[in-house]
Amino acid sequence: MLRPRIIPCLLVHKGGLVKTQVFKAPKYVGDPINAVKIFNEKESDELMVLDIDASVNGVEPNYALIAKLAAECRMPLCYGGGITTAEQAARIIDLGVEKVSISAAAVADPGLITRIADAIGRQSVVAVLDLRKKTGLFAKGYELCTHNARKAHKLDPFAFARQLQEAGAGEIVINSIDRDGEMKGYDLELAQQMRQTLRIPMSVLGGAGSLADIEALIKACGVVGTAAGSLFVFKGQYRAVLINYPTPAQKDEIFRAALPGRKV
Repeated sequence: MLRPRIIPCLLVHKGGLVKTQVFKAPKYVGDPINAVKIFNEKESDELMVLDIDASVNGVEPNYALIAKLAAECRMPLCYGGGITTAEQAARIIDLGVEKVSISAAAVADPGLITRIADAIGRQSVVAVLDLRKKTGLFAKGYELCTHNARKAHKLDPFAFARQLQEAGAGEIVINSIDRDGEMKGYDLELAQQMRQTLRIPMSVLGGAGSLADIEALIKACGVVGTAAGSLFVFKGQYRAVLINYPTPAQKDEIFRAALPGRKV
């Protein structure tokens, strides 16, 4: 039986581990390799690492860092940042990474998803869509952004998600720009609308501030990936840096409450 996944998402900026708020003001929170070691000990379901510099600066993935992360990581690892070719994706998989994530490059060329899926298998291809609510007096819905939310695109996010699904993406990650680092709960309206749009696995990122928020997302959307950054690197109202993750008993409690009557 499939279970929801609880996924720490780590952001890498200038070689260090950082956390942002609304995609701005990256705050240094430690060394990414050390964070991986701690999440190993806590038996995380999966780990996502995103280099937020690579695509913005137009540079290749940091293969040396990826190799270190893969060698240390004892859970499925997804890596994203700077991947623009199927050859780069295959090289990263060869280093021991289970999945690669594509964002800006997929918006520029959706066919890249197909080429990468053909090279490494669609189960290893994750498309990340950074979305924010449209602003303006009569604005409705969401807009798709890339390059750390600096560039907006005139694409319907839901139609584009379906396009990437058909192109060969094995998973879609929905990242709420508005909720990033706010720790006030996921955008459940966005999550539900996207869940109804897709038939492939989906994960949601942006806004989790408590285990109750994870429970609410699973209750609203069913078996999905519940990803979070701040929740797993900060503790308390003053946001002291402390790597944390729910215990197996806490996870079971979340799943039972969110999916009553279902064996998880």
